[in-house]
This record gives sequence, structure tokens and C-alpha cells, in this order.
Amino acid sequence: MSGQVDASVVALGGGHGLHASLSALRRVVDELTAIVTVADNGGSSGRLRGEFGVLPPGDLRMALAALCGDDEWGQTWARLLQHRFDGTGEMKGHTVGNLLIVGLWELLGNHVAALEWVGRLLGAHGRVLPMAITPMDIHAEVRGLDPADPDVLTHVQGQVAVARTEGHLTGIQLDPPDPEPCPEAIEAVNSADWIVLGPGSWFTSVIPHLIVPGLHRAIAGSDGRVIVVLNLEEQKGETSGYQPEDLLGALLHHAPDLAVHTVLADPRAVPDAELLEQVVVGLGAQLVIEDVSMDDGSPRHDPEKLAGAYARIMRGV
Repeated sequence: MSGQVDASVVALGGGHGLHASLSALRRVVDELTAIVTVADNGGSSGRLRGEFGVLPPGDLRMALAALCGDDEWGQTWARLLQHRFDGTGEMKGHTVGNLLIVGLWELLGNHVAALEWVGRLLGAHGRVLPMAITPMDIHAEVRGLDPADPDVLTHVQGQVAVARTEGHLTGIQLDPPDPEPCPEAIEAVNSADWIVLGPGSWFTSVIPHLIVPGLHRAIAGSDGRVIVVLNLEEQKGETSGYQPEDLLGALLHHAPDLAVHTVLADPRAVPDAELLEQVVVGLGAQLVIEDVSMDDGSPRHDPEKLAGAYARIMRGV
């Protein structure tokens, strides 16, 4: 174990990337808050969003599962939250956790209170909040989709379509452009000692936090030190052909006032360490290159290794 760090930490993202980060952070910090992207329009989340007019619950569910403990109670609940119904009827594809969250939203009429109740049931090591309480869609301008004119920009709408695009993303926007941020998320950012961005789907899970105006202002104005965790490989569609320094460029393109303290990268994902070092130093940040990936060769972060890296960065080791 890496030992506990006396710090308040906020981790922002969604999906598998945030799940990996939270699985690591819960091992080393006592005060942990996940702030989750809520723009998914596919799968079970998209169906529930369309039927009930609620926030998409899927990424919130995954974050709650990541905060479950390693004991039998925690892991049993984590597996149940993630359990997806099979069969051929209307329930096919829905997950237990999504239905539980939406049921509590209907019962309590409050997004945050419902998530707190789920967290209490699970014995979660931290809290989970949506980045905004307004349902939203992601839009993107994509270059290279028109074979007749590779330089023309094509408008792509919806998280699923943006994530799967085969062109080169030049930037994203939200619809509506000024969704109402979750007040508790703003409070968490304002009081954080550390703010963690990434890893994850760069344009559909990480960057959206920086273009919710109220949340952007809180992050840019917070005294919390920002850690950016780079991905282990490019993501087909969203970041095809991207190098590590390109990920940082995309982040700063959407939030040029973001002050970064540390950039964490795995050596297998850094083809040119000298170039990345130059870019990171140019941002006024420090670069930490450390083995944080699974030993089986898969492009996944190892929670124990990542926990150790977080602990050393936060202790200044």
C-alpha cells in the first residue's frame, strides 16, 4: 500500500479513465470527490435519459463502483452496480446501477442526495457528483470526413458520434453552452488541495469539464494543484494520431488559463520524452514519467501503481 495522504482531492472525468483514477485515489486519500461528465447519449444511459429526461447515469455509476472497497461487501456491490441485464426484452442492456440511480432520482427529486444515498449503501470511499445538473450534448468540429475536401470542417453531434468519429477533432462545444454546474461540485473544487484531470476519453470525458463555464472558472481560480494524467494509447476516433504533447495542446486550447502542476505519463506512451519535457516545462509544470500500466500489456492503468504515483506526487517525493 502507498499510505494515506492528508489532502482533499477532486478527480474529474468519466468512464473507464475516471474509474481507474478513482480506484487508485481511494487507496491514498481520505477526502475524495469525483466530478463526472454527464453528456452520454448512448446505450442504457441514453435510453434512460430519453425516457425520463434525467442526466445520463452511466458514468456516475462507474465512478461509484470504483469507490467501493476491496472487501467482499464492496466488491459484491461493485459487481452488482455494473451488472448488465441479458435477454431479449426491454430490459436487455440496462445495468442495475443505472436503474438504481434513476429510481432514487425519481424518489428523492435531487441528483446529489440520490448519489449520496447510493454511496452510503455501497460504503463508497468518497462522493460522486455530476459536473452539471443540466442535461447536455457534445458537439464537435471534425476535419477529414469529406474525401472530396479533407480540410473542410464537418459538424458532429452527440457523445457517441463524437467518440466514434474517424476524422480529426479540432474542438468541442456543449449544447446548451452554459449548463448549470452542480453547486456541490463547485464547492469541492474551491476547497481542493489537488485536482486530477484524466486519464480517459479526452474530448468526451476530460475536456467537457473545462467548457462548463462555471466549473471552468472554479478550476482556473482554485488554489488546488492540477495533475494531468495522460492516456496510455491513442483512442481510435477521438485522438487518433495524437502524441502526448497533442493531448496537452487540446486541453490548453479549451482552457488556456489552466495552471498545471504535474503531468503524469507512462513511459510506454511517451515516444519522445525530451519533447514532452520541453512542452511540460513550458507550461510551468513538472513531468513525471512512471510505470503506471498493467503488467499484462493491456492499455489499462494499474490501480496500485497509479496510487503510488499519486502519493509520491502529492507528498512532493
